[in-house]
Amino acid sequence: MNKLAPLTKLIFTVAVSVWAMLLTSLLGLGLLAVAQILLLAAVGLLKRTYKGILSLTFFAALLVLIQYALGSNLEAAVAGGLRMIDMATVFVILLATTKMQSLTTALVSQCHVPQEYAFMFTTALRFIPDFLAESKAVREAQACRGYTGKGSIVRRFTAYLALVGPLVLRAVSRSETMALSLELRGFGAGRRSFSKDVGLRLRDYCTLAGMVAVTAGFTAGRMIYGW
Repeated sequence: MNKLAPLTKLIFTVAVSVWAMLLTSLLGLGLLAVAQILLLAAVGLLKRTYKGILSLTFFAALLVLIQYALGSNLEAAVAGGLRMIDMATVFVILLATTKMQSLTTALVSQCHVPQEYAFMFTTALRFIPDFLAESKAVREAQACRGYTGKGSIVRRFTAYLALVGPLVLRAVSRSETMALSLELRGFGAGRRSFSKDVGLRLRDYCTLAGMVAVTAGFTAGRMIYGW
């Protein structure tokens, strides 16, 4: 996975999202989630990303409970939770295996996305791990000052709200620094060239062919067998 071109990984991300929408059975959705976790383990990234996977599982379980409480049947609620895990885990794979610079290069040079939009997309993805790291730093700083969020549900909710202020201030400060840095580097002044090679190779074409075959199989299975 690490050796694939960024464009192949982007197409894989879209393909997994399409597969998650095509599949309707709980078994199929569950197997798709397991396959992605095994893929992370195969490339040696599961240890680095398991906390994010656990967080996704928690939010998926919360989504299932909310859907069930609002009147949805249990099978549909569980399917929605599994679908969320499938579609979110593939973004974890994308972020863990792709450098943002390479992703920006692929979007601009191969997908012909305007540089400003490509930069906004990759910047939003880059902010996710930064945001998680900063939230951990804020919690550690609060713990050093004797603040604890343990206790009742109300106290824990208040503790989460106490994170909002510092995180917003740090995000604004980071945005201002990034804007100044981009201005000094002449961002948006004209078309830029990229030195990094992100072209497709034989393994990318084989992977793309496999994705097309799997998509066709899922489509046929849903039409014929109602997967």
